[in-house]
Amino acid sequence: MELSPQQKAHVLVESLAYIKKFHNQTVVIKYGGHAMINEELKQAVIKDIALMKYVGMNPVIVHGGGPKISQMMEQFGKTPEFIDGLRVTDKETMEITEMVLCGKIASEIVSLLNYNDVKALGLSGKDGDTIKSIKKDERLGFVGEITGINIELINAVIQRGYVPVISPVAVGEDGESYNINADEVAGKLAVALGAKKLVLITDVEGVLEDKNDPNTLISAIKTSNVYQYIENGIIKGGMIPKIQCCVGAVTNGVERCHIIDGRKFHSILLEIFTDDGIGTMITT
Repeated sequence: MELSPQQKAHVLVESLAYIKKFHNQTVVIKYGGHAMINEELKQAVIKDIALMKYVGMNPVIVHGGGPKISQMMEQFGKTPEFIDGLRVTDKETMEITEMVLCGKIASEIVSLLNYNDVKALGLSGKDGDTIKSIKKDERLGFVGEITGINIELINAVIQRGYVPVISPVAVGEDGESYNINADEVAGKLAVALGAKKLVLITDVEGVLEDKNDPNTLISAIKTSNVYQYIENGIIKGGMIPKIQCCVGAVTNGVERCHIIDGRKFHSILLEIFTDDGIGTMITT
């Protein structure tokens, strides 16, 4: 649908209040799901982030990459294995994971941002001792649990005008690399950076009262109600760790967290710059 000039002007005026509110504020974006695979959606996400940068925000990207890791593992003759939703990561799998996350996905995101005239820099949690971890579970191998965040390097990158693109790979006390859940990295980074918002891009509309009916979207959830939703089975499966990530962030200083549908074009802009928003918002 083509907008009239008056409608376009209304959209711009509506966005002004949000541009003012978030000017020079940090927004952490966990980039994952179908929006990383579909080429048109990928271009839309990058343009959204470029616009955020150009209106004075400080976006920080944390990316996932599970499907591409599994694909690369299969090319090396390895069968992906999961325990409680986490990838079993032996030494060879960790090398593949690091190669895909840092060498392929991060560099592609950086290139796309550069193409849109936004300076970007790819970092892993190992760079500058940014993310420290310990082994989460012996059964999982080189899967880590975050023990510390050092934001010195990320802040330096932001201050130089770059968008940091963070791969969820951490360094352990033994100097080994550890694979970290990208949602966990995004949540902990948002807290450490004092982010105004945390946005998780997913393949679902948000939290639904009825998973088969998108019209039952719950647009806002208070942290005090989260565990009731879990007990009632409304929040379940892969949504539980995402919600827990958001709860951890907002109870430690992040103003708001949003779970949005990356399958919708320009979902980031709809969430940040419009009155109606999109997806599910979590607040204290």
